[in-house]
Amino acid sequence: MAAAPTTAPKLSRKRRILVWVLVVLASLLAVVAILTTWVKRQMLDNTAWNKATTQVIQDPKVQSAIATYAVNQVYQNINVAQALQQRLPPNLAPLAAPVAGALQAPATQGVKLLLQRPRFQQLFINASTIAHEKLVNVLENKTGSGISTGNGEVTLNLHEFIVSVGSQLGLPSDALAKLPSSAGTVTLMRSDQLSTAQTGVQAIRTLSVWLLVAVFVLYGLAIYLAHDSRRATLRNAGLALVVVGLLVLVVQRLLGNYVVSALASPGYEPATHRMWLIGTAILRQLGQATVLYGAIAALGAIFAGPTHPAVWLRQRLAPYLNDQQGIVWAVVGFVYLLLILWGGTHALRTWWGILLLGGLIAAGVVALRRETLKEFPSATPAMAGGPPPEEPPTEPTQPAAEQRSPAEEIARLQELHDSGAITDDEFERAKNALA
Repeated sequence: MAAAPTTAPKLSRKRRILVWVLVVLASLLAVVAILTTWVKRQMLDNTAWNKATTQVIQDPKVQSAIATYAVNQVYQNINVAQALQQRLPPNLAPLAAPVAGALQAPATQGVKLLLQRPRFQQLFINASTIAHEKLVNVLENKTGSGISTGNGEVTLNLHEFIVSVGSQLGLPSDALAKLPSSAGTVTLMRSDQLSTAQTGVQAIRTLSVWLLVAVFVLYGLAIYLAHDSRRATLRNAGLALVVVGLLVLVVQRLLGNYVVSALASPGYEPATHRMWLIGTAILRQLGQATVLYGAIAALGAIFAGPTHPAVWLRQRLAPYLNDQQGIVWAVVGFVYLLLILWGGTHALRTWWGILLLGGLIAAGVVALRRETLKEFPSATPAMAGGPPPEEPPTEPTQPAAEQRSPAEEIARLQELHDSGAITDDEFERAKNALA
């Protein structure tokens, strides 16, 4: 007689609460880890900064805003009317002021066309690169390389760019020489912000690494403590990562709207919005990657679960996983190479991310094969295209009677007659049949 199946003990209420607390805590830390990683990779990395600066200066809306700013700086710091008066004939000198005012709008359009030229774009990129390197060195409390905090201010110096704009507008060199050095200077950080900013940078560099480790440890601990609910806990952790990624994307959009409405000067809103989108591109990529990884984890847990679609799919794959591993590993390897060539996430563009993905995929295939061997040990490739063939119903057969000699059969009938199990007539008929 077969033994009754034993049911796995359910988790206690305290343990279920602990597992959920770990999942929620890991999810909250994941949000902070994503934000700190974004700041580290976007704001503190020179390569990422230069890439973002190039995208900024090549954006038409930003070009329009910079052209407006540059021309305004020229008109605010140079008497354009007086400079024109020096070049106009004496009889046309009274027209210098109205001509200067009328030229401001066409000059802005002209500068916008100039900003489409690589030489002028490079002037802006160079100024931004120098300012960023100086800012990062000050934040990391580095000295040397000609970098000094001075009065504690870090600035973006567009003075050379403004001079080039004035020269292209036809202003005389003596007038441009009078342009103050502060023209085109944007203060990025003041002395009263230095100590706080340096502390924040040190914290970000530390947290961006250890918070990510803590997230994986907490998720792993929750799955380990779940015992027989580990598959469900893995699914919940994956869904939690999906929510985290979507939350980051929502924060990026809402915070961008706040930055544009609160910080942008009138007329510069479109450019500020474009600069925000470019500056938070890595944050958006991190959010999208988190959604992707969470969805993969959740779908993997569901695929390994007891639902009818999951069992049906495993049954279709079982013949290949059980007996044709060469085909399986070839397909998996091809998909793996496609993911590496795609490089859609930062991890897929680093050696450790590529190795980690390969290890996780290999572990998943091995675990899936163990499951199919246990569930469908006799699966064959012919069964992969449809449901397994049903055996034709067979009629129940009675066990064959033991072969006895006539004398043994008569003796057995005699015993039945003597015990009263059969009547005299039945005994005689059966005995005559054996004769």
